[in-house]
Amino acid sequence: MSLKTKKRVNVNKILRVGFDLDGVLLYNPARIARPIIVFFKKKFLPKEEKKFHLPKNKLQKFIWWLLHKSSFKSAAGIQEIYRLVKENKIEAYIVSARYESLKKDFENWINKIEARKYFTGIYYNNNNEQPHLFKEQVIKKLNIDIFVEDNWDIVNHLSKNTKAKIYWIYNLLDRNIKFKNRFPNLVKAVKKLI
Repeated sequence: MSLKTKKRVNVNKILRVGFDLDGVLLYNPARIARPIIVFFKKKFLPKEEKKFHLPKNKLQKFIWWLLHKSSFKSAAGIQEIYRLVKENKIEAYIVSARYESLKKDFENWINKIEARKYFTGIYYNNNNEQPHLFKEQVIKKLNIDIFVEDNWDIVNHLSKNTKAKIYWIYNLLDRNIKFKNRFPNLVKAVKKLI
């Protein structure tokens, strides 16, 4: 007679947590305009509704760069992420949908927040893929357990197309959208991780 033994579950598994950059790790007050932009896309560009705009010429790239300058400081809560990493409670990743034209600004932020010191992997959208598809691909590739995102359209897509638990940092104009794991800021989202 053989005894069946239960498979031992690793209770000390380190959570693999992905973080978006703008609006999550970086404070970005301009993200409040997202629902307004979506409204105008639906009204005037119905064929573009399901797509994110890719800046193509110099003027568009400049405007895109200017818009991303609204991410002007690290978000409250980033130090708590660093603490969880140091205590081996999470393995942290940055997964940003910033396009290739924003590489220099992206690298500047990576250096400012000392990301290479705390994050296991840093990914940005250097092939200019659609942001929601880029993030889906990286989350699946890395086997991310939890992903923290601020853009509702991306949250909605990732929650349906990945196995990761999605944490949404909502903004004032999106606050009436119902979603299980929604938080007003990074501090509250990070507290829920462990």
